[in-house]
Amino acid sequence: MALWDNPDVELLYDINGLAKDAPTWADRIMEYVGEYGIAVGLVALALWAWWGVTRRRESREEALSGFAGLVWAPVAALVALAVNIPIRGFVERPRPFLDHQGVEVLVQGKTDFSFVSDHATLTMAIAVGIFMVQRKPGLVAIALAVLEGFCRVYMGVHYPTDVIGGLALGTAVALLLAPVAMWALTPLVRLVAGNARIETLLWAGGAAARTSAEDDGRPAEHREGATARRSSGRDLAA
Repeated sequence: MALWDNPDVELLYDINGLAKDAPTWADRIMEYVGEYGIAVGLVALALWAWWGVTRRRESREEALSGFAGLVWAPVAALVALAVNIPIRGFVERPRPFLDHQGVEVLVQGKTDFSFVSDHATLTMAIAVGIFMVQRKPGLVAIALAVLEGFCRVYMGVHYPTDVIGGLALGTAVALLLAPVAMWALTPLVRLVAGNARIETLLWAGGAAARTSAEDDGRPAEHREGATARRSSGRDLAA
């Protein structure tokens, strides 16, 4: 098949060709972003989402459920990577630089199979997990996951379809398994939150509820119930 008859290979050369034309320092930046920078950014966004969950959810149940969702994000990434193992073994697609000449490879030592991209799978699973809990940091995280996919093609280690497959796999795992994950994780988070100090890290309203309840002479759980009723109509992803 001629190059111009294969859009996947043609797009690979178009994107990877940018690396050939770019100065060395720009390639080094893209290499760092693709290998490490996106991961650091996702950690920062997860912390942003955690802050929103603990500070902006008025009821204890909402806060703990939101935190369970954040726990699911990295777990979903691990599950998606595990699902990708048999996919790679079945497809057995070589890296693009092994089958095509003239590919500029910025990261050496990539000898495993190419489809689907682990990096795209992992970052999108985490991004979707964050998005299901907090919309704003989640949207930024999804944008970073797409950027990760672009970087993998730019660096010459993946075809565009490897990236598309990874983004789809990460999204599917994070969304489809979320109900089961939340069913399992939420009770565990509630159990851990039984410790007052840990609860403060998961719900900022916990300390305030206990203080107010002590001042009013009421049990803290009564105050939490009143708070939950006031917030019942709010958007869980605000």
